[in-house]
Amino acid sequence: MSVVSQVILNADDELRYPSQGELQSIADFFKTGEQRMRIVSVLTENEKKIVQEATKQLWRRRPDFIAPGGNAYGDKQRNQCIRDFGWYLRLVTYGVLAGDKEPIESIGLIGVREMYNSLGVPVPGMVEAIRCLKQASLALLSDDDASATSPYFDFIIQSMS
Repeated sequence: MSVVSQVILNADDELRYPSQGELQSIADFFKTGEQRMRIVSVLTENEKKIVQEATKQLWRRRPDFIAPGGNAYGDKQRNQCIRDFGWYLRLVTYGVLAGDKEPIESIGLIGVREMYNSLGVPVPGMVEAIRCLKQASLALLSDDDASATSPYFDFIIQSMS
């Protein structure tokens, strides 16, 4: 939920006007709007490139994943892994756009460990995959934009760890 929606809901729940601190948080949110839009545009426009680079990094670091018996062995499993890269990148863009980690958690992280465990997918492997995705994504951003984006990847990594 965006900071604007959250301020309105909180004030309405308490039957009051937004506080000065809440209004300042909205002003801060708007100040970073251009940067957030720029980041989301770069990540969205380069999704294929980012996913390809992250996949290459992951297979290089963990060739056992695509070897016989590995969780990404075979076309179907490999394609599912690559699909997940795009899905997590999209989650990061939602968080960046909202300026909040809540969309990442509510849309994509609640129950993710249990899901991967039930499918027999090693969660540490997914954490490594998200690190590769982060590295490939941040390489396309300016230092300031990478700094603003990094915490969203870190939130996913920390939630899975």
